[in-house]
Amino acid sequence: MATDTMASSDRKKAVTSYDVAALAGVSQSAVSRCYKPGASVSKKMRAKVEQAAKELGYEPNALARSLITSRSNSVGVIISNLTNLYYPEVLAQLSRQFSEQGIRVLLFALESESEADRALSQIWQYKVDGVVCAAKLTKDQIAEFAGRDIPLLFYNRQAGSHAASAVCCDQAAGTEFMVEGLIRAGHRSFALLKGPRDSVVGAEREESARATLSKAGITDLIELDGDFSYEGARDAIRHMMDSKVATPDAVICANDVSAIGAIDTLRNEFDLEVPDQISVVGFDGVGPSSWASFGLTTIRQPVRRMTKAAVDMILERVETPELANEKRVFSGIFVRGSSARIIEG
Repeated sequence: MATDTMASSDRKKAVTSYDVAALAGVSQSAVSRCYKPGASVSKKMRAKVEQAAKELGYEPNALARSLITSRSNSVGVIISNLTNLYYPEVLAQLSRQFSEQGIRVLLFALESESEADRALSQIWQYKVDGVVCAAKLTKDQIAEFAGRDIPLLFYNRQAGSHAASAVCCDQAAGTEFMVEGLIRAGHRSFALLKGPRDSVVGAEREESARATLSKAGITDLIELDGDFSYEGARDAIRHMMDSKVATPDAVICANDVSAIGAIDTLRNEFDLEVPDQISVVGFDGVGPSSWASFGLTTIRQPVRRMTKAAVDMILERVETPELANEKRVFSGIFVRGSSARIIEG
């Protein structure tokens, strides 16, 4: 018993913001402002508080702060595993920008875009302040966010007329620009390497490619099933080449990873010269697309600008729930690589 009492008395008393305020000679509210992201604090005040906190070994208690503000200071990010190489860059940007605002990111990864129910049940449990979603949700699922007063923002997905904001790259315009360039360069037969069946982004790009070809009067189109992956592209190209159909002039791929898989397969397994014998284009602008071995012609998404808009928009709606939903659309950036013969308009 004596040992327990001694151990208890030896424990360090937790340092509070009031202790820091007393040592720094400022109010407790001033200390709180110093640890609140975005709060207005003079350099002199911040220096005094930081020095006092360092001397006392003080660290602000995020849990206690969230109880006071009735917020978790966290946001959920929902993505599909099939989004592949593009989303690590998006996640890195979102995490950095949310962190600068003192917000934690909880990641919920789906095997496919249509499997959101399990993630949503966890999101309700964690009581996040808002959600950035890069996957497909039903109308009822979107309505549940509104019913729970949790701001929802779709990243690179159209929210349609439903109760959610959105940040998007203009998939249709980017695809149209690239397909028109292929047509101007003399391509007349095409293969369309598609994405997963439940991918909203893939569907938008594919529809734009079909519409652009149809507008130009081109009907020679082979449609290949894919899943945004390197392996899926390899299998699709093998199937096309083994089926003895005429080799198309160009392959339009739903994303960069598929385009990289297509290039490798066409070159290494079928001895075709890219782009002399066949052109290949992608979409996204992932890191490996610029490697010398691929030199992919693609549309790069402005990730930093898009993620900055997403962070600003979701936090604005956390602070001011009555704000109307908003949609921001960003133009993709054409990247001329060595994988396609293309003439810009």
